[in-house]
Amino acid sequence: MGLTGLPELTELPEQRRIGLTGGIATGKSSVGRLLVQRGLPLLDADVYAREALAPGSPGERAVQERYGEGVRAPNGAINRAALGQIVFGDPAERRWLEGLVHPIVRHRFEQGLQQHAQAAAVVLMIPLLFEAGLESLCREVWLVDCDETQQLQRLMARDRLSEEAARARIGCQWPLARKRTLATVVIDNRGLPTALVTQVEQALRLPLRRP
Repeated sequence: MGLTGLPELTELPEQRRIGLTGGIATGKSSVGRLLVQRGLPLLDADVYAREALAPGSPGERAVQERYGEGVRAPNGAINRAALGQIVFGDPAERRWLEGLVHPIVRHRFEQGLQQHAQAAAVVLMIPLLFEAGLESLCREVWLVDCDETQQLQRLMARDRLSEEAARARIGCQWPLARKRTLATVVIDNRGLPTALVTQVEQALRLPLRRP
């Protein structure tokens, strides 16, 4: 086992592990759906992070103990929008939340990798792949890329955020320019969604190259 508690790559020498990453609102989910449609199992860090704060979970209790009624939705669950305003506006609070959620997410990845140990390929969709230093989980890293202006506009439209709020969230991640230099494959999502299909199929045919 590695330092993260996850299986080392040498345990599964034939398995293709694709680390799927990008910036917020660059199109990771669209590429992930295309890979699932082609039969690849997908492990999603965002899903695991939501599970970590699910109603009744220890994570939910810890968040509500720390922030009180300000992050409580009418149904008693966590108001994720209110929580987002706190952690995206305060680096110390963001680090606290990551310290709570990341170990749970890593454990769920361990479970998922064990479940799909016999699969020829597995996709690990991890938005903070580089920021969290999780490249060692993957044999290759696919970056879903677009222009920074497009990213900002897509995020504002998707999450109904002001420009200031959207820039704050983007600023919590590494710049796309930095990630491009580290990726094995760059999927260009500057154009129409249909253009992603060809790029995904081409990338799947590429021989394995480590980042």
